[in-house]
Amino acid sequence: MEFPCIDKIESRQRDLLAGPEPTYEKVVTGYSVYSHTEPFVCDHGGLLSRFDIAYESWGTLNSDKSNAILIHTGLSGSSHAHSHAKNTNPGWWEKFIGPGLAIDTNKYFVMCTNVIGGCYGSTGPGSVDPATGKRYATTFPLLTVNDMVRAQFHLLDHLGIQKLHASVGSSMGGMQSLCAAALHSERVGRLITISACARSHPYSIALRFAQRQVLMADPNFNRGFYYDSVPPHIGMKLAREIATVTYRSGPEWELRFGRRRRAPDTPPALCPDFLIETYLDHQSERFCLQYDANSLLYVSKAMDMFDISESVTQRLELQRSKAISELSANPDMQGSAANGTVCMHVNEQPQSKTGQSDLETDAEIMDDLVKGVKNAMQPTLVLGVQSDILFPVKQQKEIADILRRAGNKRVTYYELDAMYGHDTFLIDVANVGAAIKGHLENSIEP
Repeated sequence: MEFPCIDKIESRQRDLLAGPEPTYEKVVTGYSVYSHTEPFVCDHGGLLSRFDIAYESWGTLNSDKSNAILIHTGLSGSSHAHSHAKNTNPGWWEKFIGPGLAIDTNKYFVMCTNVIGGCYGSTGPGSVDPATGKRYATTFPLLTVNDMVRAQFHLLDHLGIQKLHASVGSSMGGMQSLCAAALHSERVGRLITISACARSHPYSIALRFAQRQVLMADPNFNRGFYYDSVPPHIGMKLAREIATVTYRSGPEWELRFGRRRRAPDTPPALCPDFLIETYLDHQSERFCLQYDANSLLYVSKAMDMFDISESVTQRLELQRSKAISELSANPDMQGSAANGTVCMHVNEQPQSKTGQSDLETDAEIMDDLVKGVKNAMQPTLVLGVQSDILFPVKQQKEIADILRRAGNKRVTYYELDAMYGHDTFLIDVANVGAAIKGHLENSIEP
């Protein structure tokens, strides 16, 4: 039997051995860079002596800087949400942003960043640690979604933007927008969270864990220190195949592929044979050298750890405060030497440990979530998709529910009956776009 899929992998391995290694930061071009030159202490206690954030913008900032919209990205998203003169390639939200579109650049100054931990111009595991002159790799500090948002607000400070017209995000971006509204409530005018959650649930955690496991099992992974050698392209390909299954829906694939085979008159093959298999193979092949494996590990773990509950937020703040105190006492501590995790003693932690105890009731968990969003009183749009298996609609209903229970009287919840699964926010311009445009532009009574 022939194995052309294995032949392709072996050929790519030979090509990578010959070099050069992928340059992920050049996948996207035309972005601006904000450099934060002060130490940045992360929630789990790690330290970045400095960091960069890649960002792009569209539209014009008005005189009082009140028309700014910040778009938060998903796991592997770049700052290139829309084309512009410095990068004319279509962006990942090309049809949603622009003059007269859902996010109208005639009215708003629109920004999008690559999160810290990423690999498209922002500081991440593939960046050089100033303390060592070498890439961080897996000495990079563990991150939280809160860390990503806090770094973005440093960018807003740099730009002189005190308050956003809106914080907008889908998937992990929707976690960030909810976090921004809850933890920086006085600086966010409106909130849009699409296909996201208030806390990561076991199913999505399990799926991302499986992706990380196949990635780390790649012999080329080398515990994350692969930058001067062959990257873990096989693990990345398999991880992307798992992810792609979760991004779309069964009904769409029934309609699009059915049980059709690529070559129905030939004997069955163990390499991609059904059209759905060729689709997964193509999608993962495109991705495996376009995104840094370590960034996938760090950013996906931050998604798993996301929980807007008050007790979790307090515990992270206490950990960070403890790390800041240690840094003040040891000012020479910097770079990878400081990137151990700060573990708190039981008597230092807030009383509630949401999601960590079998004795905790649903009512207690819900109460903790409600307290976590008690400051998020902005006009809010929560959008879910019935066919989404990665972030099922019950998770968006939970967001709307906790905001309302916290006292937010201006929460709008929409549920779309679209067949595109989690990726609906990228595809359904008519329905997703109309909901976004209405929420951004409608006058909302106090």
